[in-house]
Amino acid sequence: MRLLVISDIHGNKEALDAVMAVPHDEVICLGDLVDYGPSPGECIDMLMEQKIPTIMGNHDNAVAFRMDCGCGYAYKHLSQSTREYTWDVLSDAQLEFLRKLPMNLKREENGKKLYFTHGSPLSFYDYIKPDTPEETIQEYIKELEADFLFIGHSHLPFVRTVGALTLVNPGSVGQPRDGDTRASCAVFDTDTLKAQIIRVEYYMENVFRKIRANMPNADELIAILKRGY
Repeated sequence: MRLLVISDIHGNKEALDAVMAVPHDEVICLGDLVDYGPSPGECIDMLMEQKIPTIMGNHDNAVAFRMDCGCGYAYKHLSQSTREYTWDVLSDAQLEFLRKLPMNLKREENGKKLYFTHGSPLSFYDYIKPDTPEETIQEYIKELEADFLFIGHSHLPFVRTVGALTLVNPGSVGQPRDGDTRASCAVFDTDTLKAQIIRVEYYMENVFRKIRANMPNADELIAILKRGY
């Protein structure tokens, strides 16, 4: 089975449509559906309608419960300004969907334990990056009983082994931060137990048009998408 793992959509429906076209049998979303992008409601609706298992990210929590997002300094002012827009465009049903998202999901495939969360097993605020020291990761996973850990949050795609654990970050669907402007996702083959990072082109001008028409800090938001960081 091909399990499509997506994360950090951030209101970018065009990018979400692009990764959903990647051949797959099932989908799991690691959270952060909202902030930064112009179409948070449409993204939530797709996940709701297709009954895609979805985890709560720090931005989902911030929007749902009107809390601080705990995100990095460089983008925090944008998350705050776009959150006002997000609150204005989301319906009560969409906000309720965010409020009810779980913190993690677990499943077993081919005799292996899979654990899905947003940041780390300890908190959706924790960043695990390609260069995070192994001793730091060991602290995050010391209570974890799993063979595979799927995480998002950093917007940096990678597959990495720490001890007996394989970590998979699919990168960001709607807000890549690794210098590659294409939407990012991962496909996990439950038979071979191999993960592949996949990048997908999408028509960004439609997103730019929506941002210019509706959102604060439009030039800065568009520049980030154009740079891929």
